[in-house]
Amino acid sequence: MADALLPMSAGFATCMSLIVSIGAQNAFVLRQGLRRHAVLLVVAICIASDVVLIALGVGGFGALVVRSPLLLTACTVLGGCFLLGYGFLAARRALRPSAALDAGTGAAGSRRSAVLTCLAMTWLNPQTYLETILLIGSVAAGYGAMRWEFGAGALAASCVWFVALGFGARLLTGFFARPSSWRVLDGAIAVMMVSLGTSLLAGL
Repeated sequence: MADALLPMSAGFATCMSLIVSIGAQNAFVLRQGLRRHAVLLVVAICIASDVVLIALGVGGFGALVVRSPLLLTACTVLGGCFLLGYGFLAARRALRPSAALDAGTGAAGSRRSAVLTCLAMTWLNPQTYLETILLIGSVAAGYGAMRWEFGAGALAASCVWFVALGFGARLLTGFFARPSSWRVLDGAIAVMMVSLGTSLLAGL
């Protein structure tokens, strides 16, 4: 058990250093947490997705993706277009803050929209594959037979982060009770999404 602590700690630290950043997925989880809309569902999707992606990376699938330029290009194009589209939607919300304050927690359609957006943010985002399959997978490979312990530590970091981000966001509810605060948040998200999407497509 003691031998497993080192790779698990390394996995936790590695994943946390990668995941704690202002990205498309984190911005979406934060906004859902602030709205208290489908938070458990969104957090569960993020964690479940990381289970699959980290397992693929630790299992060696990352090497296959690296050897397939066509697959990387396809992911980049899809991800770039999605980020641009979401950025324009965030910009529209920033110009109409009253719409941003509409939680819409009761409608089944809104929950479906949250699920589909979360899935797209995760699976159409090339950064997700870079962080989980490629980076975590390559570092895990250095631990040989202990790579799965490394992967377990990385998954623990993912769980801690998404639970804290999704359910901890409600502590900022008072601040975001003002429409102007939502305008600032959505404006920042719009700039970030468009910048990320543009940089991805420009790199092709």
